[in-house]
Amino acid sequence: MNNSSASPSAAADSRRGFLKKATTAAAAVATVNLFKTPVYGQNQAPSVNVTGANSRLNIGHIGVGGQGTNAHVRNVVKYGKENNVVPVAVCDVSKTRIETASKIIADGGFDAPKSYGDYRQLLERKDIDAIYCATVDHWHTKISVAALQSGKHVYVEKPMTRYLGEAFEIYDAVKATGKILQVGSQGCSDQKWHKAAELIRAGKIGPVVMSQGSYMRNSPKGEWNYAIQKWCTPEDLNWTMWLGEQIKNKKPFDPDHYFRWRKYYPYCAGLLGDLMPHKLHPYMLATGNPEFPLRVSSLGNKKLNTDKNTPNTYERDVPEIVQIIAEFPSGMVMHMTSSTVSEEGTQELIRGHKATLTMAGNKVELKPQRPYVEEIDPYTSEAFPAESVPAHHKNWFDSIRANKQPNAGIDLAVRVQTVISLAEMSERLNIMCLFDEKTRKVTTGDGREVKPITYGTLDVS
Repeated sequence: MNNSSASPSAAADSRRGFLKKATTAAAAVATVNLFKTPVYGQNQAPSVNVTGANSRLNIGHIGVGGQGTNAHVRNVVKYGKENNVVPVAVCDVSKTRIETASKIIADGGFDAPKSYGDYRQLLERKDIDAIYCATVDHWHTKISVAALQSGKHVYVEKPMTRYLGEAFEIYDAVKATGKILQVGSQGCSDQKWHKAAELIRAGKIGPVVMSQGSYMRNSPKGEWNYAIQKWCTPEDLNWTMWLGEQIKNKKPFDPDHYFRWRKYYPYCAGLLGDLMPHKLHPYMLATGNPEFPLRVSSLGNKKLNTDKNTPNTYERDVPEIVQIIAEFPSGMVMHMTSSTVSEEGTQELIRGHKATLTMAGNKVELKPQRPYVEEIDPYTSEAFPAESVPAHHKNWFDSIRANKQPNAGIDLAVRVQTVISLAEMSERLNIMCLFDEKTRKVTTGDGREVKPITYGTLDVS
C-alpha cells in the first residue's frame, strides 16, 4: 500500500483486497505455466561439476584486448582473493597484449600466468575450471563450444555469437555438458531488473503488452574508431589466427580492421551486436519468462557517414542508427532503438495491461493504469546499486559453485541472440523474419523459408 496517499473507504478497501487476492492467485497459476516451455530451463544434462561452495576456481583468459583486460583481467585480479579465483593463463593473438595482461596479474600478487597464442593449448589444461572469452565476435562460438566440451565453464562477452546458427551450437553444448555459461551483459546482475521480473510474475502489472528502451551515443568522429597502436605489426599479431577459418573474404593484414572491427560486418553486427545486448538481455529477463520471438523487423542507416571525420579509416559497413521491433508469443511487442549519432535516449518502460513499470535510474516505479487504480497500488522500489562487471563476475562464480543458472545464462542468452540475429537478417535482407522455436527455422511473412545468414553468405560477411 502506498502510505503517502489518503486512506480509501472501507468499501473500497474490501473491493481492492478481493481484487488483489484474485490477481495474486491467477498470477501464481500463470507463473507455474509460464516455465513449462519446450526449451526454457529444461533438457539440462546432469553436471559433472564437483566444485564445492568454497572451492578455488582457476581461470583462463582468452582474448585480452580492451574488454578482456580492463573488464576481466583487472577485476579478476582486484577481487580474486575475495572471490577465491586465480588467473592462471592468458591467451591472445597479440604478444603485446599477452605481456600487458600477464604483468597485471603478476603485479596483482598472483603467480605469473602461463601464456598461449592458441586457445586450444590453453583448453588442454585439466587444472583450469573456467574461461573468459573476450575475443572478436566471430571467435565466440568456436572457443565457447570447445571450452564447454573440454569441461570448462564459460563467460563469453556479448553478443554471445556472431550469427543465429551459432547460438544453438552453444545452447546445445551447454545442455550436453551441464556447464555454466554466462554472457557478459552485466545489466542482468542489476537488481532493478530482477525486481521488475518479481513484480511482473506476481501479476502486479497484468499481462505485459509492450516494452521500450534504447542505448544511445553520439560520436561525431565515428563510433569505434579507436586509436591504432604502433605495436600492431605482423610480427606482434597473428593475423591469420585472428581472422580464423570463419572469415571467407579474408583481408590482408590491416590494423584498422583489427582495432575497429565493430564497424565491419565480417566480424560484428555493429549496434546490434555491441550496444543492443546491454538492453535486450535485462529487458527480456525482466519479463519474468523470456521467450523466443515470433517475428522481428529492423531497419537502420548510416546517412551521416561520421567516419569521414576520422582520417585514414574506411567507411563502416554497419548502420549508425538501428531500430528493432519484436513480437513474442505472449503478445508482448518490444521496441528498441540504438544510435551512434544522437545521444538522447527513450524512457525505459514495460507496459502492462493494468500498470506500467518505469526503470528510471536505479529504481523501479510502478504506476497503475487508470481503469485499475482501485486494484493496483503504486510502488517505488529502493535505489539499487548500479550495474557492475564485478557483480556479474561474482554471480557467475557463485552459480558455478551452486550449479545453477546465472543471471545471463544460456536460456536467456539464446533467446536474446535470436532477436539480435533476426534483426540483422531483417535489416540487411530487407525482410520481416518469423521464427519457429521448435524447428529453429526462419520464414518471411508469405511463408517462404530463409536460410539464416552466416559466414560468406553475403558479399560483406
